[in-house]
Amino acid sequence: MNHPTRIAAIASLGAVACASLVGCAGQDAEGGEGDLGTVTVGFLPSWTDAVNNAYLLEDQLEKLGYTVELEALNSPAVLYTALAEGEVDIYPSAWSDLSQAAYVEKYGDDLEDLGAYYENAHGTLAVPEYVDIDSVEDLHGQADRFDGKIYTIEPGSGTATMAEESLFPAYDLGDEYELTPSSLAAMLATLESAIADEEDIVVTLWRPFWAYDALGLKDLDDPKEGMGATEGLHFMAH
Repeated sequence: MNHPTRIAAIASLGAVACASLVGCAGQDAEGGEGDLGTVTVGFLPSWTDAVNNAYLLEDQLEKLGYTVELEALNSPAVLYTALAEGEVDIYPSAWSDLSQAAYVEKYGDDLEDLGAYYENAHGTLAVPEYVDIDSVEDLHGQADRFDGKIYTIEPGSGTATMAEESLFPAYDLGDEYELTPSSLAAMLATLESAIADEEDIVVTLWRPFWAYDALGLKDLDDPKEGMGATEGLHFMAH
């Protein structure tokens, strides 16, 4: 780990990764010769954007001649600490502009931004399409319908932190709603169960994310950008 040449090689994959990840036409990197060392790619198993990119990097780096280790970690705090300390070489989907900016500020001297592969990501508050409200402000006076809960993902994640520190104060939701964190898998299971029974439910999400089309979800208008403005998704390295 921690080789300048290794980081340069990872950076050289940017165009290939970008093309593959956003559905553009791209070609595989040419195969390398010999063992160029080991690159450790860190990710959270429940965060699908990072998982997809981790396997993409594994494929491309192995073609260049590297040995790749995929390191599944259990929280964003642990992930960024491992990245800063060099236990992980690269995190392949950092929401470093806004959602995870606190970690970048904390560990910035030990991180290297290799660039963004997607520029139009943003956090959202979402409900099933059958729910008859259209904006975050419409949640006021409706807490009984939603059991007084807004579901989010792992504590310490950018999404949960943004909801707690920005969304709730911006719309004064704290008197009526409780932010209920869990794992992404648990939140999606709760969401799917509610949809099966056509119950009202509101969750924090983000775009791009597969669940919008798969589950039939819509965003609530967020004019105060309580869930953050548009940001990029970055390859972040040690």
